[in-house]
Amino acid sequence: MYIAMNRFKIKQGEEQRFIELWRNRDSQLKEVPGFINFNLLQGSTQEGYTLFASHAQWESEEAFKNWTQSEAFRKAHANAGNPSTREIYLGPPQLECFNAVL
Repeated sequence: MYIAMNRFKIKQGEEQRFIELWRNRDSQLKEVPGFINFNLLQGSTQEGYTLFASHAQWESEEAFKNWTQSEAFRKAHANAGNPSTREIYLGPPQLECFNAVL
């Protein structure tokens, strides 16, 4: 199994807006070969931001990489960096990927 996570720092007070962006996006993940599961995780609130993480499980690293080069990926990320929502983020997301060893 392969896990891809993006960490996001979201300005305090914008948490629900961020959640709704994810809830309403057309991710198309369920149709992507090798996709297993997705969760959006809300973490702690620090000075000025709340930490979120997208957590996607894949059958393999190859399946994940294939998705990142697919039309489904382009469609799911078509509005990323949209000026109307950019102000809720404190910096770009941080991608972290893992191979399950146990």
